Amino acid sequence: MIKTLQSQTYDPELRVALGLARMAGAAILEFYEGPLLIEQKYGFDDQEPVTQADRAANELIVNALRNEFPEDGILAEESVDTTHRLDKRRVWMIDPLDGTNGFIDGNGDFAVQIGLTEDGDCVLGVVYQPLTDLLYHAVRGQGAWIVRPDLAPERATVSVQKDLSLMRLAASRSHRSPRMDKVVKALGVGEEVRRGSVGIKVGLIIEQQCDLYVHLSPRTKQWDTCAPEIILTEAGGRLTDLFGRPLEYNLLELQNRNGIIASNGIAHDQIVEALAPMLAGFGRLAV
Repeated sequence: MIKTLQSQTYDPELRVALGLARMAGAAILEFYEGPLLIEQKYGFDDQEPVTQADRAANELIVNALRNEFPEDGILAEESVDTTHRLDKRRVWMIDPLDGTNGFIDGNGDFAVQIGLTEDGDCVLGVVYQPLTDLLYHAVRGQGAWIVRPDLAPERATVSVQKDLSLMRLAASRSHRSPRMDKVVKALGVGEEVRRGSVGIKVGLIIEQQCDLYVHLSPRTKQWDTCAPEIILTEAGGRLTDLFGRPLEYNLLELQNRNGIIASNGIAHDQIVEALAPMLAGFGRLAV
């Protein structure tokens, strides 16, 4: 079944999301110099750190969205998930502090991510980097925008690079595996930029600093990819799972079990095709 995507402005939603991203960013920076209370979360395939900054930003965003849009569902990383959201057409996807490891390490690689889905599709996204005051935002059908301090908003457009050997890879700063080394070698990518946070790495693509991002792990969640996906697609790029299939949102399963590929779109199918035999060799099957 092919969904018909109708144009809608989402002006109130964007206004609220932009304001909340900046407010949450300011709240996060209050904790940046420490001391930090670092705990470990369990419940998925691994453990993840969480700090009081994650929780403060989460509470700020979630409470405000519930007040502004009481009929919408919410899926937020630091909130208890319930199945009530599955009955909602519109669901907000919140990662209050994407890149907690970067926040803890003090390297600046962290962002606030607020996305809105409708009938399982991303329709609005905001990614805000508090330390540099750099913000990306997009609404379906209205393009993607880069907002820098003291400058007019700039329309984002991905690169037109289609030669894999000349593509620049946005790579994870801390999550590197031998399998990923094999993928990089097989693709023939010659240059890498290592950063934290899914939103920041996708931002490198919309700013034409990179052309490709591959995440082999099944551990990203819906809130990791929602806002970045609509921003990338509105800039002309593509984001799919490792098998070239679109991601779906507001599912009971929170994790993107099939990994992700983000690119400038031009060579996306070629990348998927090149990855296929390696994934088979890894024993990786689509789920």
